[in-house]
Amino acid sequence: MRRMSVLRSTAALISVCMISLGFAQVAQAGIIGTQAAAASADRAARVEAIQGAILSDQVSDQLVALGVDPAWAAERVSSMTDQELARLSDNMEQMPAGAGVVYIVGAVFIVLIILELTGVIDIFKK
Repeated sequence: MRRMSVLRSTAALISVCMISLGFAQVAQAGIIGTQAAAASADRAARVEAIQGAILSDQVSDQLVALGVDPAWAAERVSSMTDQELARLSDNMEQMPAGAGVVYIVGAVFIVLIILELTGVIDIFKK
């Protein structure tokens, strides 16, 4: 009797294992080059710097005055292309220390114009 229950349990376990073999998924991995890893780190640093500037008090006050949620604008920066991020980041780095607010507001305005032209937002009602 005991031998029969052990055989049934073993058969049930083997059946479950055989059925689950059809659900196995293959994982594929590849080598990431140094340049790709560096580009990813560079992009992340640029996005973080621009988002930090957008979320600063002066810029976020200006965005609210324009009717744009600063958190939404910071989120949209992550969807910009690498070229747009590089151009915006380079413009921000070349700003003089005392005139940063004017240039940041200008950079935000440029981002808003780009988003308006691509149809992502509709600030200027048609």
